[in-house]
Amino acid sequence: MVLLVALSLALLPVQRSHAQPATAPQEPIAPVVLRAGMPDTLAVADLFYAPSYDVSFEASPAIALTYDPAAQQFVLRPEPDHRGLSLLTVRQHGAEYLVPVRTLARIEHVFRYTPDETPAAAHVIGGFNDWSRTATPLTDDDGDGTFTATVHLEPGQYEYKFVVDGAEVLDPENPNRVPNPFGDFNNVLDVATGTEAPPTVHLVETNRAPGQLTFTFGVDGLSDGAVLRPENVLALVGNSLLSARQVTLDGKQVIVTLTGEDLRGRTVLRVAVRREGQASRFQTIRLHDGVPLGTDDAPFSWHDAVIYSIMIDRFHDGDPSNTRPVDHPEVHPQANYHGGDLKGILDKMETGYFDSLGVNVLWVSPVNQNTYNAFPEYPEPHRYFTGYHGYWPIHHQHVDARFGDMELLRTLVERGEERGIRILLDFVANHVHMEHPFFLSHPEWFGSVDLPDGSRNLRRWDEYRLTTWFDNFLPSFDFEGSEEALEVMSDNVVWWLQQTGAAGFRHDAVKHIPNAFWRMQTRKILEEVDRPTGRRTYQIGETFGSYDLISSYVNNGQLDAQFNFNLYDVAQPVFLDREASFARLDAEQDRTFEVYGVDHLMGNVMDSHDKVRFMAKADGDVTPSTDATAMAWSNPPEVDDPASYRRAQLYLAWTLTIPGVPVVYYGDEIGMTGAADPDNRRPMRFGADVTPVEKDHFAQVRDLVHLRRTHPALRYGDFHTLQADEAVYAYVRSSPTERVLVVLNKSETPKTVT
Repeated sequence: MVLLVALSLALLPVQRSHAQPATAPQEPIAPVVLRAGMPDTLAVADLFYAPSYDVSFEASPAIALTYDPAAQQFVLRPEPDHRGLSLLTVRQHGAEYLVPVRTLARIEHVFRYTPDETPAAAHVIGGFNDWSRTATPLTDDDGDGTFTATVHLEPGQYEYKFVVDGAEVLDPENPNRVPNPFGDFNNVLDVATGTEAPPTVHLVETNRAPGQLTFTFGVDGLSDGAVLRPENVLALVGNSLLSARQVTLDGKQVIVTLTGEDLRGRTVLRVAVRREGQASRFQTIRLHDGVPLGTDDAPFSWHDAVIYSIMIDRFHDGDPSNTRPVDHPEVHPQANYHGGDLKGILDKMETGYFDSLGVNVLWVSPVNQNTYNAFPEYPEPHRYFTGYHGYWPIHHQHVDARFGDMELLRTLVERGEERGIRILLDFVANHVHMEHPFFLSHPEWFGSVDLPDGSRNLRRWDEYRLTTWFDNFLPSFDFEGSEEALEVMSDNVVWWLQQTGAAGFRHDAVKHIPNAFWRMQTRKILEEVDRPTGRRTYQIGETFGSYDLISSYVNNGQLDAQFNFNLYDVAQPVFLDREASFARLDAEQDRTFEVYGVDHLMGNVMDSHDKVRFMAKADGDVTPSTDATAMAWSNPPEVDDPASYRRAQLYLAWTLTIPGVPVVYYGDEIGMTGAADPDNRRPMRFGADVTPVEKDHFAQVRDLVHLRRTHPALRYGDFHTLQADEAVYAYVRSSPTERVLVVLNKSETPKTVT
C-alpha cells in the first residue's frame, strides 16, 4: 500500500533573462569526499571543464595539498582526526571556484576467523575492497590460531565473506546474513559512527517579493543550547559563496535571499550547516530565470527523466522483412534473434504507448551491426548464443541491418523529440567482436587473452579489471597501452551523437575501462557537441563494485551517473522479505546520499537485462538456493501469486519517489517474470497477449510514473526519513513549490502511523 500526500506552495515567475557565460562551469562542482588520514588523488578535469588549466589551490589548514601541474592532478590528505565540511579554493584565469570537501571518519574494524585447520591462504572479501580475493589477507600474527585483518571503514553497512584456500566461507561468529545474487549468502557488518548524528537542513518556506526569492531552511539535530553562527553556514550559488547580507540567521533557521544576477539564467543554490566536526548534507534548489525546475515554466533537466529500457530484438517486430535468425543447429530460440527492431519501437511511440505509460526517455540496447554468426560462451556447458542483444559489435558506424538503418534511427530520435521523448544509445567501448575491422587491422589496440602464467584472462572481473576479456571471441581494448585506441573510440562516441542527435548514452562495462577514456570522450562531447549547441548530453554507466569504484567515474569530467546497484542489492531483499526492515534500506540510501548527495542523477532500478527479474523472486520461483541459469533453460518461471504484483508495485513506488533517475525495464509495467539470462529478456507482449491482472498492474505503474512526472518534489525535493521499520517506510520530500509525504506499507494489513 502506498500513501502520497502533496502540499502545494504558490510561486510566481520572474523576468526572463540570459544564461550564464559559457566559460564558467555550467554545473556546481560536487563535493569531494575524503576519508580522515587517507590521501586521495584527483584530476582537475573531474572538477570542471576548461579549454586549458592554469590553476592554483588553497585548502583547509587541516588538509594537506600537493599539485602536479604536468599531470593536472592534485593530492588531498586530511589529518587523521579531521572530519566535517570545508572548502577548497580553485583559482583559474582570474576566476575563483569553491569546492566543498567532506571528510568522513574512518573506523578501525578487525575481521577475525578461527579455522579448524591452518589454511595455506585466507582473505576477507567484500564491498569495501571490490570483492578482491588478494587485497586483504587474514594473518595469524600472534600464533594463536585466529587469523585477523584490520581495515578502516567509514560508517555504513558492508557485505563480506572469507576466502579460505580458495573456497568462500561465511563468518561463523556473525549471524547477520543476507542472500547474494549467486544462490548463497553474505555476512553483513554494521559500522556505526559512535558519535551523535549530524545536523539536518530542510526547506521550510519559500517567499517571493519583487525581484527577489527568499528561502527559509530549518536546522534539526542541534543540541538545545546550540547557537548557529555565520561560520556554521555554507551557502553557495553555483561555485561561489553568497555574501553575508544574503544569509541571515534566526534561531535554528537559515534565511537565504537571492536577487539580481542570482535569479538570471541557471541557478543552483546549495545550503549546508557544519558544527564541531559534524556537517549536514547540502540542500539543493535548482532555478532557471528564477523559476524552480520541475514547474511548467522551467525547461527539461535530467532530474525530470523517467527512463524506459528496451532490448530492441525483444520489444516489437515492426518490419518482418528484416527478421533473420542465425541458422545454427545448437542455438536455442531463447538465444537467437526474435525480430524486434527500430521500426517496432517507432510504431509503439507513434501509437502513444510510451506517452500512456508516462516515460520520457528510451534507453535502447546497442544498435551497432553485430556478428551474423553464433558462438559458444566460455563457461560450461558452452551454450551457443547470437548477438541479438547488441553487445558483440562488428562495426563502429553501421546500424545492425536486422534492426533497421541510420535513417530510421534518426527518424526515431526526431519523432521522439517531437513528443518530448529522448533517446539514449547504448555504447560499447570495452570490447569488440573478433570479426570487427578494428581487431583485424589493429590487434595492437587490444590486450592479450593469454596471461604470462599460462592462464586465460577470461571473466576475471576484479583481478584483471581493465584487461579481462568477456569471452574468447570478444577482445578487450588495452586503452592504457594504446593512445590511438583511446582517440578512435572517443571520437566514435561523438560521431554517434552527431549522426543521430541522440540525447546521451548508457555506457557498458564502465569499470573495465580506465578513467582516461571517460575524461577524453566527455571533453570531446563538451567541446564538439554540448558547448556549441547549448545542450547537455546525459551519460549513465554500468558498474558492479564498491561505492569508491563506482563513484570514481561520476563527476563533471566523466559520467553524470551510474546505475545504483549497491542500493538495488539491499532494496530487493527488503521488499521481498516481509520480516526485513526498511531500516536497512534507509541506511543504505543514506550512504548513497553521503557519496552522491541527495541531488544526484544515479539510476534506480528494479530489473535489468543482466539480473533475474523481480517477479521471479517475488513469486518464490527463484530463491537464494535456486540455480537461476538452469531454470532459464529448463523450467522458466511464471507468475502465480497475485500478491507478487503488489510487491512489484511497492518497489516501483519507492524507485519513483526517491532521489535519482528511475529506470523501468521493458515488461516491468506488466509484471513480466524471468530467471537468469536469457530468460530475463523475453519478448514483450501487448494488447490481447496481456492478461487482465497484467493490465491492472500496468494501470498502477502508469499512475506511479505520472505521479513522479507531475510532482516536482519527487524529482527535485530534499529527502527526510520519518519512519523506517519492518512494515512502514515514511519520508517527506520538499521542493520550493510543494511538500510530498510518501508512506509505504509492505505488510499484509493496514497500518496506522503518526
